[in-house]
Amino acid sequence: MDIDPDPETTSTPPTATATVATAVADPSDVEHGIVEVLKTVFDPEIPVNIYELGLIYDVDIREGGHVQVKMTLTSPGCPVAGSLPGEVKTKVEGVPGVASADVELVWDPSWNPSMMSEAARLQLGMF
Repeated sequence: MDIDPDPETTSTPPTATATVATAVADPSDVEHGIVEVLKTVFDPEIPVNIYELGLIYDVDIREGGHVQVKMTLTSPGCPVAGSLPGEVKTKVEGVPGVASADVELVWDPSWNPSMMSEAARLQLGMF
């Protein structure tokens, strides 16, 4: 048996409103997170991450958690030119405090081995 509630006696529970405080991430924590995630991206031809290889030229964390990354590749003919910037974008956007990321592939200055960190040179035996 169906009972239709009397609309005059049925009360609608008050709508709960919650204010979610969006914490503004500390830019140094965001930068550290970005560097750490960039160290998980590897050039498939060289067993060193792109950060230590010196392929990341600039990381600019802007207001609202928008990040601009300027990066290069070891050469314009690099076989991952079409996929590596997308991988960087996806990983950077996964860092807490990052709202969005744009990755710009640049060729100036041209990458050369002197841009590698000491750790990368050591790993590749280039001392």
